[in-house]
Amino acid sequence: MQILIRGGRVIDPGNLDGIHDILLQDGKIAQISANGSIENIDVSESEPADSSPCKVIDASGKIVTPGLIDMHVHFREPGHEYKETIQTGCLAAAHGGFTAVCTMPNTKPVNDNRQVTEYIINKAAGVDTVRVYPVAAISKGLEGNGLAEYGELKEAGAIAFSDDGCPIVNSRLMRRALEYAKGFGMLIISHCEDLDLVGAGVMNEGALATRMGLAGIPNAAESIMVMRDIALCELTQAPLHIAHVSTKESVRTIREAKKRGIPVTAETAPHYFTLTEDAVEKYNTNAKMSPPLRSYDDKEAIWEGLSDGTLDVIATDHAPHASIEKEVEFNLAANGIIGLETALSLGLKLVDKGFLTINNLIEKMSKNPARILGIKNTLKIGSVADITIIDPDVLYTVDSDCFHSLSRNTPFNGWKMKGKAVVTIVGGKVVFDDLSKK
Repeated sequence: MQILIRGGRVIDPGNLDGIHDILLQDGKIAQISANGSIENIDVSESEPADSSPCKVIDASGKIVTPGLIDMHVHFREPGHEYKETIQTGCLAAAHGGFTAVCTMPNTKPVNDNRQVTEYIINKAAGVDTVRVYPVAAISKGLEGNGLAEYGELKEAGAIAFSDDGCPIVNSRLMRRALEYAKGFGMLIISHCEDLDLVGAGVMNEGALATRMGLAGIPNAAESIMVMRDIALCELTQAPLHIAHVSTKESVRTIREAKKRGIPVTAETAPHYFTLTEDAVEKYNTNAKMSPPLRSYDDKEAIWEGLSDGTLDVIATDHAPHASIEKEVEFNLAANGIIGLETALSLGLKLVDKGFLTINNLIEKMSKNPARILGIKNTLKIGSVADITIIDPDVLYTVDSDCFHSLSRNTPFNGWKMKGKAVVTIVGGKVVFDDLSKK
C-alpha cells in the first residue's frame, strides 16, 4: 500500500526544510514534492481492499522528520522481563516517536556472545515494531577483566560495544578495547564513572545531600573518567562516544577535545537538561539515577553543550524498574528512570526556551545518532521510509499509567507537556498513529 504524507513541514537537516508531500511505496520514499502537492494519486481515507489506493496522512501543521533514534536504552530482556521486554520496550519507543533503538548489554545473561545478540535481534524481528540494534559488551560478563569477542559479535549484528552500568576501571583494558573496536570499524560507548569516588554515594554531593543525610557523589567521579577516556581516544585515534554526560566539567573537557580534533562524541539525557538534584527532595526514588541529577550550574552547562554542539546526541537512558525496586528507602532503590515516552516532549521544551532550534533537536535525536552509528536515516527518494511526525503544539499531561513500558519509574508523571510524536512509520509501516484518533 502507498502512504501519502500531505502538507507537513518536512525537516531533514542539511537536506530539506519546507512544506512538502511525501509518497511512500514498498517501504521506501517514492516521491517528494518539489513544492505544492503530489497529484494524480488514487487516494483513500479508509483501508484499501487492494494495494492500489493510497492512504493519506494529513500532516498539516505538523513536522515530518527522519525517524528518531535512541542510542541508549535498557530493554531488560533476556533475564529481567518483569521490568521490560523487547516487545513492551519497542511499543514504548514507537509511541515516543522512535523508529530505532540501541539496547545496552546488561541483560542476564550479558550480551557478550553471539547467542544473546542473535536472540535480541530475532525477538525484535518477531515484534516487528521499531528497529533494535544491540550494543554488545566491551568485556566478558561486564566484569572489566578481558575483552569480549568483537568479531563474532559484529558478525552476529552488534552495532557498538559498551559496558554501560559498569565502568572499565582498567586503563590498559580500555585502551585495548578502543584499538580492537577500531580494527573492526566499531564504536566504543563509555560509561564514565570512578567507583572509588562514588563510594557509597546515592545522589549529587552538596548541601542538599548533607541536609538529607545521604552520601554524595562528586562531579569528579564522572569527569575524571571522561578525561581518561579522551586521553585514550587521542592516543588510539579510535572513535569514542561518552554516555549520559551530567557535569559541567565533562562538558568543558569534551568541548576542548573536539577543538583539538579528537574523535569523540557525547550524549546527554532529558533528565539532565530538565531536572536538578532538587528533584530527589522528599526522598523521591523516581529521581534517583546514575549518574545522579546535578546542580543548576551543571544543568546550565548541559544547555550550553547542546546549544554549541559539544553534546551531539539526546538519548533517554531508558531504564525500567519494577515498583519493588523503587518503593524502598532511597539508599536501597535502583538507579534509573524510563524515558522513551517523554523524551521528545522534553526536548521540545529546549526549542521553546531558545536553547535549540527545531532543526538542532532533530539533529540530536535523529541525524547525529544515525551518523555516529553508521545508520542511513534520511528523507530522500529511494531511502527507507523511517519517519516520525510531530505535533509541536499539542498539549497533554503525562500519565505514567498509560505508558506502554512495563515500568512506571518516571519523575515526570503529572507534568504538563507541549508537543509529541503523533505518527511513527518504520519501513513504510505505520507502527503508531495518534492522528487517526482525532
